Amino acid sequence: MKIAIATINNPSLEAAKKLLPFLSEHECHVFNKAEDEGNFHKFNKVDDIMPTAWAEFDAIIFIMATGAVIRKIAPHLKDKATDPAVLIMTLDLQRVIPLLSGHLGGANELANELTHKIKGCVNFVTTASDQIKVLAFDMFAKKHGFTISNLKSLAEVSNAIINKKKVQVITYPCMITTLKEFEGYKEENFTFFMPDDLQNIDENIPKVYITPQKLPHTTLQIHPQEIVLGLGMNRGTSAEEINKAVQRFCFEHGLEKKQISKLASFTAKADEEGLLSYAKSVDTALEFFSEDAINALTQEFSPSQATKFFNIKGVAEPASLLASKYKTLFLSKRIYGGVTIAASF
Repeated sequence: MKIAIATINNPSLEAAKKLLPFLSEHECHVFNKAEDEGNFHKFNKVDDIMPTAWAEFDAIIFIMATGAVIRKIAPHLKDKATDPAVLIMTLDLQRVIPLLSGHLGGANELANELTHKIKGCVNFVTTASDQIKVLAFDMFAKKHGFTISNLKSLAEVSNAIINKKKVQVITYPCMITTLKEFEGYKEENFTFFMPDDLQNIDENIPKVYITPQKLPHTTLQIHPQEIVLGLGMNRGTSAEEINKAVQRFCFEHGLEKKQISKLASFTAKADEEGLLSYAKSVDTALEFFSEDAINALTQEFSPSQATKFFNIKGVAEPASLLASKYKTLFLSKRIYGGVTIAASF
């Protein structure tokens, strides 16, 4: 992390100097009123450093009074998704308060790091899910590199879990397994539904969707990012045709092109100039799979002309599945002219 340490007087500056060795794994800058050399930056008023600290640093550690900190950060607050982590420490480095952006901003994690490194240091964490050790969906998303939509709906879900009430999770088997392995998971808090089982959802119970797709509603959504597109195409299909097909596929299914981490196809397509050119133009890895690899899969796939011409189970669907991290085909193949696309994660 890039950390700003804000001090207000000589005692707090000396405390900052003692703190630095415990933050050696991070890039630290000390804002103070006495020294201006290297990573020590001199200022006149705390207000002068706030725009820079807020915009350019991942975390700000204030060694000053809590009331003063609250007044200084108040004009800069935006939302929990973008505000930096804010912590407060005492002069003796024996107390730390993760004040703002505890989960997504990393304040709680940084406070835990300091209490593990500094003998006798106590973490005054106030986040309820951390105190009672229950699952927090924002931390689940952060630690797995997933993104979040409709973050404002997180409070309803979190409060239900904290109050030992049920939350409905709509997702795929691989994500159920991943969620059950995450810290704080308690079976009694969750009811799971597959995407084809939506008729059984209770609209009066908070919901969470875990899917790569952005869905057209305001419910909390968590989106895995490493999507693989499986591509099949007619001989001689151009890069432009493939690009248009991918754009339409993403538009129709609530995906962003930045989510696509890899492209995949059958080895017989390895000499397709259009495919090779498209992969290069979007700077995305392209992987090919053999007949044996595709036919070794036990899943059922959509009927494919590839069975007739290549004696394989398919191209787009099995190739995307083979190249994916969680081995989950979430969008069966769609055909756009001479291009076939499927998506797995």
